[in-house]
Amino acid sequence: STRIREHFGVTAISSGDVLRRNIAQGTDAGMLAQRAVSSGELVSDELVVELIRNELVTLPQSNWLLDGFPRNIAQAQALDAMLASTNQSLNAVVNLVVPEDVILHRIVERYVHVPSGRVYNLTYNPPKVSGIDDVTGEPLEHRPDDNPESFRRRLQQYHEVTEPLLDYYRRTGVLTSFAGTTSDVIYPMLHAYMDARFD
Repeated sequence: STRIREHFGVTAISSGDVLRRNIAQGTDAGMLAQRAVSSGELVSDELVVELIRNELVTLPQSNWLLDGFPRNIAQAQALDAMLASTNQSLNAVVNLVVPEDVILHRIVERYVHVPSGRVYNLTYNPPKVSGIDDVTGEPLEHRPDDNPESFRRRLQQYHEVTEPLLDYYRRTGVLTSFAGTTSDVIYPMLHAYMDARFD
């Protein structure tokens, strides 16, 4: 979402960043999310919807991008209701199709600077100093659920809820999927699609 945000001038809201920020700040929602994350479970729909709603109401009437939300039908319906209440519509849903082994490798090697949401990967985007954020010099965190066992559990849950969600958006005509193994492969296709669709 960083490249899209920078090139197209949209506000990006990452559900993962919002969750991590609330966990780091120790908000009530963050403490509830921490319990779920620590046990390798998905955070409840109600909690994620509340956090995204809180983010969207702070935005002026401008273009925005939701990264990692909605993840299921209940969240999609909640988003539809949020948008209807402000006379907005969802005009594109992008599904990235990446092989599961590639995702697992990225997750196991992922480190995050929680306050900013900056994400590092030990292979393709390592910090200049191991374990330290390049910008602030603060420590990076490795999520306790970024391991193969939690990944397999989350992946099973993901498949159970994602297929119906993709069908939901396919029926509305806003879904487009892009496949690849790296952002360098996927982004040019996504960039061309957005240029054509939103020019």
